[in-house]
Amino acid sequence: LHTRPAQETCPLESDTYIWVGYDGSSVICHRPSFYGSALGNAVGSIVNEMEKYKDDEVVLAMWGVGNHGGGPSRIDIERIAEFIKEQKEKGVTVLHSTPEKYFEDVRKSGKQLYVHEKDLNYHSVGCYTSQVLVKQKYRELENMYFMTERMCAHAHANGLMEEYPHEELEKAMEELLLAQFHDYLPGTCTKPVEETCLQKIYHGLEIVSKLKARAFFNLCKDQEAAKEDAIPILVYNPHPFTVEGDFECEFMMWDQNWTHTFDLPTVYEGDKKLPTQQEKEYSTIPIDWRKKVVFHAELKPMQVTRFDCRFKRVSEKPIPTILTSTTHYIFSTDRLHVTINRKTGLVDSYRVDGVDYLKKGAFSLEVMDDNYDPWGMTVSSFTDSLGNFLLLSDSEAARFSMLKEEIPAVRIIEDGDVRTVVEAVFGYNDSKAVVKYYLPKHSTSIDIKVDVFWNEKQKMLKLNVPGNFEEFDCIGQVAFGLEKLPCTGRENVSQKFLMLEDAKEDKALAVINKGIYGSSVQDGVLKISLVRSASYTAHPLPGRETMPQERHSDYIDQGERTFILRIDAGSKEYIANNVGRKAQVFNEEPMALSYFPPASGATAIKPALLIDSNPVVEVSCFRLADDGKKYILRLFNPSGLDQSVKVKVPVMDVESCVIVKAHEFATYGIDKSGISEF
Repeated sequence: LHTRPAQETCPLESDTYIWVGYDGSSVICHRPSFYGSALGNAVGSIVNEMEKYKDDEVVLAMWGVGNHGGGPSRIDIERIAEFIKEQKEKGVTVLHSTPEKYFEDVRKSGKQLYVHEKDLNYHSVGCYTSQVLVKQKYRELENMYFMTERMCAHAHANGLMEEYPHEELEKAMEELLLAQFHDYLPGTCTKPVEETCLQKIYHGLEIVSKLKARAFFNLCKDQEAAKEDAIPILVYNPHPFTVEGDFECEFMMWDQNWTHTFDLPTVYEGDKKLPTQQEKEYSTIPIDWRKKVVFHAELKPMQVTRFDCRFKRVSEKPIPTILTSTTHYIFSTDRLHVTINRKTGLVDSYRVDGVDYLKKGAFSLEVMDDNYDPWGMTVSSFTDSLGNFLLLSDSEAARFSMLKEEIPAVRIIEDGDVRTVVEAVFGYNDSKAVVKYYLPKHSTSIDIKVDVFWNEKQKMLKLNVPGNFEEFDCIGQVAFGLEKLPCTGRENVSQKFLMLEDAKEDKALAVINKGIYGSSVQDGVLKISLVRSASYTAHPLPGRETMPQERHSDYIDQGERTFILRIDAGSKEYIANNVGRKAQVFNEEPMALSYFPPASGATAIKPALLIDSNPVVEVSCFRLADDGKKYILRLFNPSGLDQSVKVKVPVMDVESCVIVKAHEFATYGIDKSGISEF
């Protein structure tokens, strides 16, 4: 928005701007492609809207300053008052009103309104990815907040927390909401403001992490003391349904093992031996002391499951092994088959129950041409490829990883009874990437972890997922819903997952993420937008040089960034019915901690909430109401069919069968008298 003396001319072509003279001293030049269709001052907006309609029609004229404050100023109110008076003399009624009143009047008039049944995107598509660290930490706080809320409700309902922490949760929620500010979360703020936003998010995380720990320890009060030969691992499942998966836990041994032997761990549930393996711990101390244990287990719904880790001393640590050909690492179980190309570092096959779901060369990292604008306000897509990250030579990979001797750039780093982990090292210009493939031995979904050391500028990085489909629909999760996304190369926005559904065969592929929002589909390939290196608050203006040419300018998301995704596959019905819950579990992971409980002798702690085996309906909220009288439960049905769900609250000894209608989220109040709509 520019104001200039009336005698001066606008420096740009008149067809680029709408000029509105509102007094004798100045004009407003407003560029519609930047700020929308409003004319930039209140009376002008109203006149413009009214002129589109015939007599006796109801007209909705929205006005304001734009996206930088919006609210009415004193001079606007005064001019509108004058305008209302003038129009009244002409027999036209102008009212300060509401959208609700407008639609009520339209209904009375019988006029048929245009119906738009798709999203309102796209707009400023760079915002879907810019400042990705802010987006990832925002998602982390969002996930931890709702998980902690449920844990506190569970502990409070069992009488383990005297007071439900309303005030502390509210403070964390304030930080979460503040992070949604329209230049924070979209990533269009300056560098100091980015740091301020992260500070706010970390403050929220600190609050909820303490509350989560407090609730966790309270929920462990009925556990028995540790046995002399075992280290206990307690895992809390925050979800009201059984969760099966591979779980990790780190802990210290009773003492340091200074010999050259190795204490091999095995995790037990009671007397049942579970698939277990040890992997590289976070620390790097060259003695057998710190342990990272990975085990496959099934967690009871919304309660603590107790495991015990015991050890056997062996002469040396087991060496990873996997079937290998001259060209590929070959991973195969009864249901899952994956091949990783040793020459490219990419996945050439992902097969579940005999069906191939990916084309050759999956999960390549492609660099797209981009610009300095963090909004992406002048584009709708990023489709111009500049090249791909390529597998480094063995010597280059060794140099980057600071290894004394060369090893293959694609290598097996972990293997055991639970999973195999393959690592590959790639490079592009001044940037590097370490990709880890987690291949499970007891399920069919694989995880991809990408550590990017990003030093490019005015470029975007995408992860390519080439589904093995001739034709498909791409469906993304949006706020309380699903959206069919265009496959035209346009940049799309979604939440925790994307689905590719084959148009001809009964198969589908799900891509679940942590803190990724942007994507596109180009030439039949799903391209996940990982990072883009625009500059900070670099706003293009026609005819002007945006980026300073006499100095170095800061660019966003330089340095190390980490991305974690889960790939799942199966029939269309299986993926559609299960992906929502799986994405929630992936983002709200069960809490595992090696903790020696004090054996307080507390009575058995009951689950606060159980949901039956219907996998479609999701639990988005479970907390104590603000007035402390009831617990609030919110269920969401993303499907197009009504769903029957059996809700049990064992701690209050109540249960009910509820119907959640198609595409509905429904809220219920729970107390000892029962479950009712809230």
